[in-house]
Amino acid sequence: MDKSLTFRDDGTFMIVQFTDVEFIDEFDYDPDSPQMDKETRSLMEMVIREERPDLIVFTGDLIASARTKDPIQSFRRAVAVAEDYQVPWAAVFGNHDSEGSATRKQLHKVQLEHEYCVAKEDPPGISGAGNYALTIMNDQQEVASALYFLDSGDYSRFGGYDWIRRDQINWYVETSQAFTEKNGGNPLPALAFFHIPLPEYNEAWENQVCYGHRLDGKCHTPMVNSGFFSAMVEMGDVMGTFVGHDHANDFCSTLHGIQLCYGRATKYVSYIDNERNDYFPTGARVIQLKAGKHEFDTWIRENDGSVVHEQPVHDPEKGYK
Repeated sequence: MDKSLTFRDDGTFMIVQFTDVEFIDEFDYDPDSPQMDKETRSLMEMVIREERPDLIVFTGDLIASARTKDPIQSFRRAVAVAEDYQVPWAAVFGNHDSEGSATRKQLHKVQLEHEYCVAKEDPPGISGAGNYALTIMNDQQEVASALYFLDSGDYSRFGGYDWIRRDQINWYVETSQAFTEKNGGNPLPALAFFHIPLPEYNEAWENQVCYGHRLDGKCHTPMVNSGFFSAMVEMGDVMGTFVGHDHANDFCSTLHGIQLCYGRATKYVSYIDNERNDYFPTGARVIQLKAGKHEFDTWIRENDGSVVHEQPVHDPEKGYK
């Protein structure tokens, strides 16, 4: 398979974000899990048929590794839908991916074995597994956009969640600078994908107008703010970041020129106060890039096939409206 990514003839490029699909295997102790995985697979198939993406991105927690005896098998089942539909795909890892018997590096190696996977090997000496950049070419065979994928880790030794490390940030800055230089000194329009939201997600919810929900009560962010957001602001290339992790959060907000977005949880309907929240169904976020433009469109495709372009507005001064 040709693993280069190219804008369509109309100048668009479509990305579907699946997040927190959390596949298991037949050894799982929950009798409902196989049916839930079947429903998740059906949802992903529907989204692929309706949106016809140029790229699928899995933003972490592809497997519930603590609940499976064979994490490798579960990982292959999670990404099989992309392989079966012959859609280029890439993944980053979440906190649940490496709780079992397979390490993140082992899972990344398995990822790279798949025919339609367009992820790349890790840069040498960089923390985590699954740090890489992809480019999208325009009709002149010029690099027109960049996509950054980073491992946001799992758990901190201090408790709580891990953070994107300094060497990863340095790698991003160096890669971004190289793209900018090749682009005549102009930052290349870019997006970034990782699993655990940055601390700035809570800042955005508390201080900026947001579109969507934060039904988890907060954004479950790292224990340490390592400065990745400020690095993106300084480089000026990343237009938006896309995360998962919090199954009942799906908002987007703009902070210092960068859109901070959640996907829509793909595995199962989120729960609030241990009761099924039926008005917040599973789904996927869709992202449409435009060649030569520092902007993108995004919407949500829900599990009944409906498209959500407009979400509830959360104004920190007024609440929802």
